[in-house]
Amino acid sequence: MTFAFGGAGVYEVPDKKVPTLATHVNAFTRLLNTGVISKQQLQSSVALVSISGSDYMTVANVDNAFLSSFDDIDSYIGNVTTDIAKNVGKLQRLGVRKVLVNNMHPIGCTPLRTSANNYTTCDLLANYAATVHNNNIEHLMGNKNNSHILDLYTAFTDIVNHAPGEGSEQSNNFKRKLTHCCEASTELGYCGQVSPSGERLYDLCKNPDKNFYWDESYPTTAGWEAVIEALEEPLREFLDRDYVP
Repeated sequence: MTFAFGGAGVYEVPDKKVPTLATHVNAFTRLLNTGVISKQQLQSSVALVSISGSDYMTVANVDNAFLSSFDDIDSYIGNVTTDIAKNVGKLQRLGVRKVLVNNMHPIGCTPLRTSANNYTTCDLLANYAATVHNNNIEHLMGNKNNSHILDLYTAFTDIVNHAPGEGSEQSNNFKRKLTHCCEASTELGYCGQVSPSGERLYDLCKNPDKNFYWDESYPTTAGWEAVIEALEEPLREFLDRDYVP
């Protein structure tokens, strides 16, 4: 069962009906309380809590949501990660056997952030924010029984932002790592947009499988396959592990 909603995070998004993480967990709780999900089903349950950066963009309903000073970033991210851990704890108390939580990918390497440097280097401040987020998640969740952190940061970095001579084998499969395949024709447009007459208002690269990123924020199918390949072994080990009461 999925509660996924594009743009969702810990905080509300103004002018958009985007449910928060707490709203998702409350919806799950109602399904459990009304018997739509049975206690028996929970005996073999796995939940994925996926927060991927919406709280660190300007759409979040927080003053100065994408923050400019290191002190402000630390404080704000602390609130986000504490709320994630709180909701994970609630899921476990409800009886969910195992919980997966992804850490933050290097958001400074998305084309949305690399465009300022002509798609040549990552945004250090944005990646610092991702690192603080991940350190907090590790501190709050690293010792929890029956939970596992999906290390997106390392999987992404080993492909798109590794040191010369390092990185994963999958990195060699991508010719363009910091730019996108699908680009809007206008500044306020978006990938996939068409005019009323059906004219395409975006441009596509010739070979999407050689691009890690599809648009300004999200990987291509080939990009995600490379990431999942890096995550698969530790994930299987966690899922095969016995539940700790």
